[in-house]
Amino acid sequence: MVCPCGLLTRQEEPVPLKSISVTLSICEFVAGVSATLNYENEEKVPLEAFFVFPMDEDSAVYSFEAMVDGSIIKAELQDKTEAHANYENAISQGHQAFLLEEDDCSRDVFCCNVGNLRPGSKVALTLKYVQELPLEADGALRYVLPAILNPRYQLSGCPEDSCLTMKTPVVPLEDLPCTISMVATVSSQHGIERTQSNCSLSPVEYLGDNKTSAQVSLADGHKFDRDVELLIYYSEVHAPSIAVEMGEPETKPAVGRTLTWLTLRCAKMVKFNSLLGDPVAMVSFYPNIPEAQPSAACGEFVFLMDCSGSMQSPMSNQNKSQPRIEAAKETLILILKSLPIGCYFNIYGFGSSYEAFFPKSVKYDQRTMEEALRRVKLMRADLGGTEMLAPLQAIYGGPSIPGHPLQLFVFTDGEVSNTFRVIKEVESNGQKHRTASTNLNRSGHSWHYYLGLQREHVQHYINKCDCLL
Repeated sequence: MVCPCGLLTRQEEPVPLKSISVTLSICEFVAGVSATLNYENEEKVPLEAFFVFPMDEDSAVYSFEAMVDGSIIKAELQDKTEAHANYENAISQGHQAFLLEEDDCSRDVFCCNVGNLRPGSKVALTLKYVQELPLEADGALRYVLPAILNPRYQLSGCPEDSCLTMKTPVVPLEDLPCTISMVATVSSQHGIERTQSNCSLSPVEYLGDNKTSAQVSLADGHKFDRDVELLIYYSEVHAPSIAVEMGEPETKPAVGRTLTWLTLRCAKMVKFNSLLGDPVAMVSFYPNIPEAQPSAACGEFVFLMDCSGSMQSPMSNQNKSQPRIEAAKETLILILKSLPIGCYFNIYGFGSSYEAFFPKSVKYDQRTMEEALRRVKLMRADLGGTEMLAPLQAIYGGPSIPGHPLQLFVFTDGEVSNTFRVIKEVESNGQKHRTASTNLNRSGHSWHYYLGLQREHVQHYINKCDCLL
């Protein structure tokens, strides 16, 4: 099930979005993002609204500001209990109040209670955050602004209990009222080779010698009818680089402390530990590691197939796009026909429950392959929810086959229950087994699951099902 995003009422009805303005400052592998979303209460009654913003897990919000009818309110860091008490007290007195917090169930969703909006109120919400940009297989850095923020580009024509998650314009494209502007300044010590986008861009303007800096912007008139993706290719993506920030002059530096942060996670701590006066150095290192030589052992291959209801949803918004379950089955069939002779394999289907094709992994031969192919063709997206933890524990807890290291392939659209526990389970078995996960759904909330698996000792990360072809 897809959670709505943007500015919502308590009944989860969207408040009309009028425009979005995004400014990006990309230095090597890190982006500083400032996003301003403009809304208007067109109802004749006051609304208590809350703001939901999806983002990658490798992001850290450091500023939130709301302008309501000309009045500016800035967020400050408080103890969670104190913050909730202050918010409820302000709302009960009819005042404007805002409460921004991380979602309890998923780290890639931030929620903000915006409080009371009078009829006709215009609201400008500005969210600033830093984000470590993910790398594509071809070496490109990728930034995405999800179209799910647009309330006019949500689920259409589906009952409340429908498992379909396809985003469809509620109104004709030419009538979409929301406009978007996005300007990105990109810098790299080793030069910028090119930029690409799935949306029309204005001509790229190079600002530095040897193409070390560039400015990219969306072409005028973009209607925000799809995700905005920006791909950046550096000339020498594997060359190490360092960026130094001297700190804010008005902030007193920490006495006797020299800080050198090597990861984005440490850089996040600077914002929340009041060390803004200290100089900070960030090293970017993306090594070009040679491909490992294949092992002489054949291996045990276990395939975990998501058969939950959401897998019946289409792969994309295009007409006649095949369901996710069918795309996954096609890929699994191809892999089954390509396994090495002498290996062992098994297949699990899971949803609210799970079932294995064989009681334990079987040796790969013509008979077992044909039996598996027959059962794969019969698989349907009819097993309810996405409960992955139990089959994972069963697979990892089973007896190992000497000389055949376990390799687990997961086919899912990412809308997984118990996300944190699933990632923890993969982490705890990461030294013994090899895990690969497909991504059959690039929207919104599935990314926390994929990025978590990628971080916790996963050896292969596959962005799309057809990457296995």
